[in-house]
Amino acid sequence: MKRMTTSVLVLASMALSAPAFAGGMTAPTPEPTVYTPAPVVPVGADWTGAYAGGTLGYGWGNDVLDNTDDMTYGLFGGYDYDFGQFVLGGELEYLKSELEDGTTKLDDMTRLKLRAGYDLGSTLVYGVVGAAYANADIGGTSYSDTGVTYGIGVDYAVTDNVNAGVELLQNDFNEFDNSGSDLSATTLGARVSFRF
Repeated sequence: MKRMTTSVLVLASMALSAPAFAGGMTAPTPEPTVYTPAPVVPVGADWTGAYAGGTLGYGWGNDVLDNTDDMTYGLFGGYDYDFGQFVLGGELEYLKSELEDGTTKLDDMTRLKLRAGYDLGSTLVYGVVGAAYANADIGGTSYSDTGVTYGIGVDYAVTDNVNAGVELLQNDFNEFDNSGSDLSATTLGARVSFRF
């Protein structure tokens, strides 16, 4: 009987310890933590502030400058105010011109422009309207007159302070300084500016 009792105790002890052998006595291992990076949200440029820069481009003449085309280059500065999705600003630009046909030469233009555009984040698409003052030589006589300038442009914020863009403007002068001739030119300029 003593043998039977010992056998039963051994069997009972093995049965009770079986779960310990199966899974062990250690605590369960927690699942590894998976870190998900926060989504990248594009941050738009703040177009508010003063800026200054340079432009290099090309021009095409009409009327008394018909069939002329050549380089243009200049400097500009202005101020924009960003209202959220709408941007409003003003700009003053001095543009030197190489447009001439032998009898007529457009020397330079000074343009005072109003810019109004739509803020697309890092891109600003805008329209331009303003006044242009030009100096030209027509038939050996120097003339100067005020006309209108209008067109479209786009700026891209390369960094917080550096913008690159392009601007296409039409410049019209009726009866240029009573010379008896109309003068007009289309200019396309690549622009780089620094925003303060």
